[in-house]
Amino acid sequence: MLTRREFTMSLIATGASAGVASLTACTGILPAVEATTTASLMAVDCHAHVFLRSLSMPDRRRAPSGYDASPDDYWKTLHANGMTHGVLVQPSFLGTDNSYMVEALRQYPDRLRGIAVVDPSISVAQLDLLQAAGVVGIRLNQVGLPTPDFASPAWRGLLKQLRLRNWQVEVHQLAHGLQPIIDPLVDAGIDVVVDHFGRPDPQLGVDDPGFNYLLKQGASGKVWIKLSGAYRNGANGRGQQVALQAMPLLRETYGLKQLVWGSDWPHTLFERTAFYADQRQLLNQWLPEARDRQQVLVDVPARLFGFPV
Repeated sequence: MLTRREFTMSLIATGASAGVASLTACTGILPAVEATTTASLMAVDCHAHVFLRSLSMPDRRRAPSGYDASPDDYWKTLHANGMTHGVLVQPSFLGTDNSYMVEALRQYPDRLRGIAVVDPSISVAQLDLLQAAGVVGIRLNQVGLPTPDFASPAWRGLLKQLRLRNWQVEVHQLAHGLQPIIDPLVDAGIDVVVDHFGRPDPQLGVDDPGFNYLLKQGASGKVWIKLSGAYRNGANGRGQQVALQAMPLLRETYGLKQLVWGSDWPHTLFERTAFYADQRQLLNQWLPEARDRQQVLVDVPARLFGFPV
């Protein structure tokens, strides 16, 4: 019997390319394709992933199996849920080969932006190619990994390039491990975007010392929070309870000007229990006023990710 997710995907799937062309090393830049028609920006999904099951997955700790999440699947899901634009985040399980994400950016240049995963030794020329394709930042998924050595020559060089390009660093880490990552990035003048409410401990919730540290960073003006993936912060509805408790605190310390929303599509590792429409509906509970949702869905992401309004 098909799961709910499998049934939905079967309705929207149009068939992804069977493979990816030979690409430039590390960047995976493809020849430009015909641009899509510019769409009026009405709502931005700031966190989603695209991939094929046939792609090489060097980090399989978080890798899903048994399905594809193609750009066409994603676009049809956006359209079905009243969204017009999206931000693709390179999945950690694909490593630093950003080629499939870049292909998607090239297919939808007016509608999509990208967050890449790169080695700190990446060259300026490779960063240039990523930027030309629509990449606006890099991702650090540090869950279960040591903190990067930001003082190393390679990292100092990369941080300089990020600052020059006005790129952001997206951070995915459990709340207790955020400070050693965020502090050096903010000190270096980098904009930081924190995934999934900052991943507070499911038992401690908003009393997690790491989450309290995160609340204090709102005053810096250099940190943004993604209202996304609440289900990753506790099973059996606990994650949603934590999100409801976190919202007034985040609003007080960050204001709406530093909050964005993301679907976390296709909800990797939670495919059987998390669904796009439900995640979008949660935002209406967190922010009941339409004018508040306008800021989080349109005004803030347009500035943060460089979408024309």
